[in-house]
Amino acid sequence: MEYGENRSGAEQRQFTITDLKHQAAEYYRANEVPQRLEEVLNAMFYQRPEDFYGHLANYFSELSKPPVICTLFGKRVLDGIGRPTLEVEVSCRVRNCVKRICSSIISSHTEILENASPEAVDADEKERDESVNIAIEWINESLHEMLRGLLPTDQHNVDGLLGEYFAKKAEEDKERREAEKEKEKESQEAEFPISSSTTAPSGKKKSNKPGKKVSLPEKPVLPAEPTEPVVMGSMAIGCISLAVAKTAATLRDMPLYLHVALLKHNQELPKELAMPLPMTTVLSCGKSSPGKLNLMKEVMLIPPSWLTIKQGIERCVDIQKQMIKLLGQMANVPSSMGESKKSSSRDAAKKALPPVFKKMSHLGCLVTGTESLEQPLTLIQSACANLSLELGIDIHLGINCAAHELMDYDSQQWTSLCNTLGSKCYLIAEDSCRNLSKLLEEQNTPKCSGLIIKYTNEAKISDLLEMTRRLDGRKHISILGSPDGESSDDSLVDLAVGLGTRFIKLGGLSRGERVTKYNRLLAIEEELGKNGRLVEGDEHEFVDFTEEEEEVEEEELDYTDFAVRTEHPAM
Repeated sequence: MEYGENRSGAEQRQFTITDLKHQAAEYYRANEVPQRLEEVLNAMFYQRPEDFYGHLANYFSELSKPPVICTLFGKRVLDGIGRPTLEVEVSCRVRNCVKRICSSIISSHTEILENASPEAVDADEKERDESVNIAIEWINESLHEMLRGLLPTDQHNVDGLLGEYFAKKAEEDKERREAEKEKEKESQEAEFPISSSTTAPSGKKKSNKPGKKVSLPEKPVLPAEPTEPVVMGSMAIGCISLAVAKTAATLRDMPLYLHVALLKHNQELPKELAMPLPMTTVLSCGKSSPGKLNLMKEVMLIPPSWLTIKQGIERCVDIQKQMIKLLGQMANVPSSMGESKKSSSRDAAKKALPPVFKKMSHLGCLVTGTESLEQPLTLIQSACANLSLELGIDIHLGINCAAHELMDYDSQQWTSLCNTLGSKCYLIAEDSCRNLSKLLEEQNTPKCSGLIIKYTNEAKISDLLEMTRRLDGRKHISILGSPDGESSDDSLVDLAVGLGTRFIKLGGLSRGERVTKYNRLLAIEEELGKNGRLVEGDEHEFVDFTEEEEEVEEEELDYTDFAVRTEHPAM
């Protein structure tokens, strides 16, 4: 009896082993393993690779499934001036293993508050902390689950989902703000009830005496348009979109700028790429100057297009050294400027030189006060003369002025300025394109030579691609600019090269978070030169807005004539 039971158990085990062999053979045949092994082994016999198993690993890695997003992790880090900002890490499932691929840090969305009250600074810090905390919550909960399993190479799909998610959050934020506003209004009405009856002022209006000067009413200045509030946590959208693009580039074993160029040109890599010209800030004089002199916020140097990036940066460095030397000499000159001791202190103050500050701003440039708008320009002109450089030929100037303080919010004034100066220089708009998503929805490009685009908040890589395509089609220049609160992430440079922007605004040549971007610019130029992909930039071409208006009017007349002839064929 025992013998029969043992024999039955052996047959059962034999049947199980045979069945497993059949299942294994079927499994391998279904996945074409014998065929693939035969192909690679036959090829290797003739190739005789030095690294036998390395060759096998490379062969089978090409047959593996494409990597997919596995985890997103958001965390708080510090930007270049010690303020909190956001970092996103991306991990993918690559050949059945979860690997951390890369991370991205997005720059702070708010401006640096200078000479602000302690209350305003505290409110700004509180808002920043809350925005970072909300962004981390979005990433580690909702967005992590929403994007899991997606291909990082499918930027369009990822950005579409991010846009839909943000639209819902923006609507919730709008409803919350309206509710808070209504509640505040009700509390104010309860505290200060409006009286039903009002007393009219008694007495007659005095008539002007004969010969007395009559004061005419001043033309009212149109107030600035209220800035649209930033949705708390919106930086999560931009940071994830950038992190996904960097992940795709890493997995494809190519630099980010080539990956972005492929995205812009529908996966067809351009044969040549041009480097964006750096706009290097050398002076920050606005906040330190009294009264209307604070209209000049930044003075920038722009190298000519026929110089390489390396040569241009070296030239800017030389000019900055000369400026520091001149400022040192000015600080040692007596404030009386050789006046006699009998001169009044009032006269001496008028002729005193501007104060010189021995510090660098958060933009990485020199900070100095001015007594006139010409002084910083004269300083740069003197520095260039000492180096035998001619302004306008060997180096160009850029001025970031506080346009909203310079003129009213009247389109007629801006139109007049564009028609007067447009054919002589670039007129760049910055504040009008703070919200990139909103600007894309409006379909209208402000009247200007080009736009400064800043990658912050809910802006996505797809938004950058669409905006630069639109500007290219309308013959506007695009400038990728760094915000006030920069980070050590140098992706901005790769984005500018891949998008093909005309300029890149990085700030000054000091502070690590800005210098690292200049170094990245140099590295990309060197890499493109070695690969034979570097092309020299075009000469500067300014826009004559008066001619553009005439062309638009002619097109409108042609269209009207066409419409009339279409509606009345008998005519």
